Amino acid sequence: MIYTIAAVLGAIIGYRRAVRRGGNGFDRAQYATVHAIAFGLAGLFVTLMIDRAW
Repeated sequence: MIYTIAAVLGAIIGYRRAVRRGGNGFDRAQYATVHAIAFGLAGLFVTLMIDRAW
């Protein structure tokens, strides 16, 4: 569940960053996608570390 929340949060952060930079729709989609993937992977690693610790 952590990785899902992290991916959604990453998409929101990426979209807002593209808006601040004045990007068009394709830039916004690309930033949102890349940030969602990166945050999702980070969330997955955190989830795995939590599972291994317990």
